[in-house]
Amino acid sequence: MSGSGVQARDASTVMLVRDAAEGIEVFLQRRVTGMAFAGGVTVFPGGGVDATDATADIAWAGPEPAWWAERFATDEPTAQALVAAAVRETFEECGVLLAGPTPDSVVDDSARYRAARSKLECRELSLAEFLAAENLVLRADLLRPWSNWITPEAEPRRYDTRFFVAVLPHGQDADGATSEAAHVAWQTPEQALASWRAGEHVLMPPTWSQLDALRGFADTTAVLAGERVVEPIMPKYSPGAAGHPLSDFPDNERYFAELPELGALRGR
Repeated sequence: MSGSGVQARDASTVMLVRDAAEGIEVFLQRRVTGMAFAGGVTVFPGGGVDATDATADIAWAGPEPAWWAERFATDEPTAQALVAAAVRETFEECGVLLAGPTPDSVVDDSARYRAARSKLECRELSLAEFLAAENLVLRADLLRPWSNWITPEAEPRRYDTRFFVAVLPHGQDADGATSEAAHVAWQTPEQALASWRAGEHVLMPPTWSQLDALRGFADTTAVLAGERVVEPIMPKYSPGAAGHPLSDFPDNERYFAELPELGALRGR
């Protein structure tokens, strides 16, 4: 099938994790049904890169854009924008702020910035403006590169999404106070996958793949220490393939074997 001709937009997604009695838990949100992209689907916080995310004068701690550019096989301005978008989207969508008053600290209560969060979500304020006004430093060292998934060429709305992982900062809480989420929850990767197999929610292949990978880590220290080789993954869309409309992604046969009968991609 020929491609849609739509250029994939750069996007950032953050897997926010924490340690719990049963192992690591990851923060998940079910998107509002009426959304143009992935409505009703369970995802990690994230979204498209904005032009303002490329602002050069952000106070920055941790690996420089050149380091991120190498990991994500892109140029430095794009790498900076991807990291900035990861921090911005995480704050907008669940209130977790990966920034601090100094290069080696992180805010212990992000609720004080609730008004700014609303302005960021409405695009009345840029991340650079917010950080400068509050004298905050973006903590790039709290993020790790994880993977890169690109929407199939046939789709009318496409994203070139870089996945990051970060540990929930001490003293902060993740919430569902965003117009984009209908439900949020902390679950172990296995719990999230089990409820998906039971047909309780919908996971698209990229989210399913990351949850599957996270099952192999005992705690958040191990997650952050893991060395990831990030290579672009772009599934192929074949609408006539009964039960298997997507291919060319890791463990795609297992994904469709476990996909519940009412899954969003079966019989699409």
